Amino acid sequence: MGSGHYFWAILYFASLCSASLANNAKINFREKEKKVLDQILGAGKYDARIRPSGINGTANKPTNVEVNMFLRSISKIDDYKMEYSVQLTFREQWTDERLKFDDIQGRLKYLTLTEANRVWMPDLFFSNEKEGHFHNIIMPNVYIRIFPNGSVLYSIRISLTLACPMNLKLYPLDRQICSLRMASYGWTTNDLVFLWKEGDPVQVVKNLHLPRFTLEKFLTDYCNSKTNTGEYSCLKVDLLFKREFSYYLIQIYIPCCMLVIVSWVSFWLDQGAVPARVSLGVTTLLTMATQTSGINASLPPVSYTKAIDVWTGVCLTFVFGALLEFALVNYASRSGSNKANMHKENMKKKRRDLEQASLDAASDLLDTDSNATFAMKPLVRHPGDPLALEKRLQCEVHMQAPKRPNCCKTWLSKFPTRSKRIDVISRITFPLVFALFNLVYWSTYLFREEEDETF
Repeated sequence: MGSGHYFWAILYFASLCSASLANNAKINFREKEKKVLDQILGAGKYDARIRPSGINGTANKPTNVEVNMFLRSISKIDDYKMEYSVQLTFREQWTDERLKFDDIQGRLKYLTLTEANRVWMPDLFFSNEKEGHFHNIIMPNVYIRIFPNGSVLYSIRISLTLACPMNLKLYPLDRQICSLRMASYGWTTNDLVFLWKEGDPVQVVKNLHLPRFTLEKFLTDYCNSKTNTGEYSCLKVDLLFKREFSYYLIQIYIPCCMLVIVSWVSFWLDQGAVPARVSLGVTTLLTMATQTSGINASLPPVSYTKAIDVWTGVCLTFVFGALLEFALVNYASRSGSNKANMHKENMKKKRRDLEQASLDAASDLLDTDSNATFAMKPLVRHPGDPLALEKRLQCEVHMQAPKRPNCCKTWLSKFPTRSKRIDVISRITFPLVFALFNLVYWSTYLFREEEDETF
């Protein structure tokens, strides 16, 4: 066997020895971790029921607990129930002098536990929580790290449904502030104080997506509360959500505008088309009422008027006004026809009276001048003469005519009937009033949205 074969055999044997030594070192290291855990958490050595000492081991000072969190997702924001759901990784960190241990010259960075009942835990709870649960797939998503200096880090992944009281006066042009509140349940501020971790206490996932809202910003603050049993430490996170208006523009505002404009088609139909105009008005009115009820069904019954209520109410009024306009046109058309018939009858009666008067005057002249050889035509007509009466009526009509013609009346005089005039006036009045309403509505609520932002 050559020297080369001896060399490779020796190298292989050395690698086996080194791997065995490494495995033994790891085993020894894990055994040392176990010994450290037994030393600090063994029976009769650590009592999880006793609160850790305060700063620098002072027993009469409160225990400071630093809190930070990572928002993983916000699944929904419910306007009707006034709540929102969030999934987060929640972390607490405090110092317990009883848990100090030797780090074996820096090789033992921290000890990891999965049982929270082995060490003392702060009694934190979420004060505005409605529902919540831990995550246990595949293993419970929780760990506790104990560092050599006695610092304890507690981390857990939880899902919460939290109450979010909303002010819907500007809905759907509103911004909502939803809070996440954390407080101590039993320890007062004399024993336990929660603090936000310095630096970046709240982190948010980068690709956070909400269907109808946008998370604009968030703010951390303190909300300590005083009760009959003492003062309790409290932390809160205020999340500012802006509602996405494009959804409501497409689903609510544009369809309502279209319904109002469709109701104006009735003004351009002939006044005699009664079935067409009635069916158009009733259909648009029922559709608008259905749209309004559908909007209100997705919102809570609040005592104040919302921006969407003003919009739907005015649109419903315009559609109802178009239906009433046809009723007025129909009434004016029927009354106009009756007046026309009466006018014709009066004219016929006047003609008959004039003819009878002329016949009577002629007979009187024949009786008076029967002995005369010829009759002269009078130069001045008698007041009872029919021709004189007609000229006098024409003079009175000319005297009653306005001296300064009004342009509106002149333009409306082109339309012979009163019903037609009502339709023409409605064609101009309804769009102008609706355009004015849009100008006032959008300028009011858009500017108020900026003014009411108090975050």
